[in-house]
Amino acid sequence: MTIRLPGPGGALRVYEPRTEPLAVTPGTPFTSRTVFSAAHVVADPYADVSPGSPAAVDWDATLAFRRHLWSHGLGVAEAMDTAQRGMGLDWAGAAELIRRSAAEAKSAGGRIACGVGTDQLPATEFGHPYGLAEIRAAYEEQLALVEESGAQAILMASRALAAVAKGPEDYLEVYGHLLRQASEPVILHWLGPMFDPALEGYWGTTDLDAATRTFLDVIAAHPDKVDGIKVSLLDAEREIGIRRRLPKGVRCYTGDDFNYPELIAGDDQGYSHALLGIFDPLGPLAAEAVRVLDTGDVRGFRALLDPTVGLSRHLFRAPTRFYKTGVVFLAWLAGHQTHFTMVGGLQSARSLPHLATAYELADALGLFPDPRLAEERMRTLLRVYGVEQ
Repeated sequence: MTIRLPGPGGALRVYEPRTEPLAVTPGTPFTSRTVFSAAHVVADPYADVSPGSPAAVDWDATLAFRRHLWSHGLGVAEAMDTAQRGMGLDWAGAAELIRRSAAEAKSAGGRIACGVGTDQLPATEFGHPYGLAEIRAAYEEQLALVEESGAQAILMASRALAAVAKGPEDYLEVYGHLLRQASEPVILHWLGPMFDPALEGYWGTTDLDAATRTFLDVIAAHPDKVDGIKVSLLDAEREIGIRRRLPKGVRCYTGDDFNYPELIAGDDQGYSHALLGIFDPLGPLAAEAVRVLDTGDVRGFRALLDPTVGLSRHLFRAPTRFYKTGVVFLAWLAGHQTHFTMVGGLQSARSLPHLATAYELADALGLFPDPRLAEERMRTLLRVYGVEQ
């Protein structure tokens, strides 16, 4: 059977869905790379909430999706921007998510790292009326919760710090304080403004070369407290340059959803590990590719993962911060949840032609465990939008 899908110009095109999924099986953790998937949250579709209300989360479905990722050997990066942190999920919701997911990780034997930020300090109509002491205290509160849960900490970029820092010295002071307090090595996360416009000028400047120097200065001052860095700038050359300047023993976790196959594969001077939002929908396929890489077969790894870049670039196209809509949409089509509803009403953030293309690209890759279910759900969405088949 064929299905009619709307294109970017609104005209309908005919697509013949795939009938068989890609053959992948669950497996053990990897040996050549450390790989985290940043995971989405599943909203409670029956909650009586509106945009701006605290998130209503379907905890059973949310934790089931994490078990799915762990079953394939992937680690889970929890309460990150993929989980709509700061875009529908507030700190109270993120704290509950961290507690529940960390407990589930212990039960399942899965690896987990959780985001530590300052989002209990929301902006007001006058901006961020906070000082560095309040920002440090907010980070400390979240760091304590993550460490108490037994998860690894990921120090996320702070909107409040970006708003009030007067220069690189403020970043050096705040991050130095936090790294001295951390009981175990953390992952530092540099999230670019394409993912969150409020982070423009992070590290005290819009000059990326100068910002990189400050970032590396933070790491160089506390190499024993930094397990690794996650770079999310969608700039492969800059990531490689940073990777080559890291102190020995500090890992680079790519957050580049445009260039991840080449960065993970690496070169004769090193490689990146991974902490990626795109590995939410790609989980089983990505795991299969990394297991091939574990055998030393770089060509086989690239043969599996390179074809996924088109889908990733589509989901993460500008405005990049709305990539979460496509991620949750694909989770619904794949049968990981029963609905296409998101916290904060973010299911409306992408157009029908965008979603139709996401379906087509994902189906062509064999990402759907049940292609007929995915087709049926896609047809349901099209009918809601008035597209007759």
